[in-house]
Amino acid sequence: MTADDFINDNSDTVTHLRKIPALECFTDEDLREFLRFSEIKTYAENETIIQEKTKDDRVFYLISGKAKVIKNGKELMILRRTGDVFGEIGVITGVARSATVVAAAPTMCVAIRTSEIDKLDEKNRLTFKYMLFRGFAEILANRLKKTTEELIEAQNLINKKKFTS
Repeated sequence: MTADDFINDNSDTVTHLRKIPALECFTDEDLREFLRFSEIKTYAENETIIQEKTKDDRVFYLISGKAKVIKNGKELMILRRTGDVFGEIGVITGVARSATVVAAAPTMCVAIRTSEIDKLDEKNRLTFKYMLFRGFAEILANRLKKTTEELIEAQNLINKKKFTS
């Protein structure tokens, strides 16, 4: 399915967007509104999606394919699940991108231009921002949990080496 096919069939698009965990709380009407300030983007394998140290207001949700997250030339992770999100840190903090994201296979994403949310009426603006940032909070909490577990494991290995040396 191409991005054009995806976006042209609005009901099918809404069904696909509903599979993204962070968007499942939106109604069909909300998701159709959501599409007004979103783009469905396709990327070829090895094409850059986000470039480290650049700045923009888009957050991306993976629809299909795989994307590598690279920081200072080192691969940190591969995103491969529908709904995996990236680009949220720059949106939350307003600073330049902290990593590069490259398609690891033909990849399709929904890119949300968050500045467009500010153009909605007050009720919709607050609703959309609440739902997006609630989703970000869940994602970041899970990442923090994983990082904490990895840190504890690394500290245990260091302590073990100290006592065996």
